[in-house]
Amino acid sequence: MPPDNVTPLRPARPCPECGRPSAREHFPFCSPRCKDVDLSRWLTGAYAIPVTEEEENVEETAERGD
Repeated sequence: MPPDNVTPLRPARPCPECGRPSAREHFPFCSPRCKDVDLSRWLTGAYAIPVTEEEENVEETAERGD
């Protein structure tokens, strides 16, 4: 825990997985467990960045060379 006379650069935020206060060594998570749960979701495809139909068409056109 930082000394009382040190002002943190950013406000404390809750862990995005469980809501407990985040820990500096695992920021923005509170523990290695919450960090691993989040990583697992990314690796299994549970999280996805949405793509619009227009963006898909642009990518297909670029791949074909049109």
